[in-house]
Amino acid sequence: MSIAGNHALVTGGGSGIGRAIALALAEAGVAVTICGRRREALEAVRHPRIHSIVADVTDPASIAALYDEAQAARGAFDIVVANAGAAASAPAATVSLDAWQASLAVNLTGAFLTVQPALAAMVKAGRGRIVFIASTAGLRGYAYVAPYVAAKHGVIGLMRALAIETAASGVTINAVCPGFAETEMLARSLDAITAKTGRSEAEARAALANPQGRFVTPEEVAAAVLWLASDAARSVTGQAISVSGGETW
Repeated sequence: MSIAGNHALVTGGGSGIGRAIALALAEAGVAVTICGRRREALEAVRHPRIHSIVADVTDPASIAALYDEAQAARGAFDIVVANAGAAASAPAATVSLDAWQASLAVNLTGAFLTVQPALAAMVKAGRGRIVFIASTAGLRGYAYVAPYVAAKHGVIGLMRALAIETAASGVTINAVCPGFAETEMLARSLDAITAKTGRSEAEARAALANPQGRFVTPEEVAAAVLWLASDAARSVTGQAISVSGGETW
């Protein structure tokens, strides 16, 4: 089960689920490079094995520079977690082309750009773990977030394609699909619901809660990533694992 001594990349590691994953990996003895666009948020994630680099997952040059700097300092990535993402809410009929393309850029293209530089090296080494943080929105539809749903479905398809390409190599590629989690993104969703509908926060929370009557915690998602990164999951590849309290089946 031990993954100590590995080097991991976690995008969007300055907050929410990405922060929890980075801390869990670091506690397991992994050297962790986190990236994001906000330096202050990255530097607030404090652990002696966590190192931050400002980078934009939608920019290939930024990702290339990130790989160069991090791997020169701490060796090749053994684990890559493509976590960075963003969601905005609007009826599909009102979504502009710019908003559509922006969602795909960070949620889908950004995920591809994050993992692509690691693929050849991992295959050559005969080992490696890639985990996409998708969403239950990659497994089912939700109203008013059509670009996000489309992008996350794309992430699941990307994961499955890459898993087939690498299945015989010793590399595993999977996705973790959280339901609504106690993160800053959830807080923004609750604020939007209360502002647009006049519901109380308690009513909004009840409307979004999973069948267990609760929200997923970032630490629960991180635990799934730790398992997928370990040797215990070496036979698990091409899977979309729902961490959602029974929201999907």
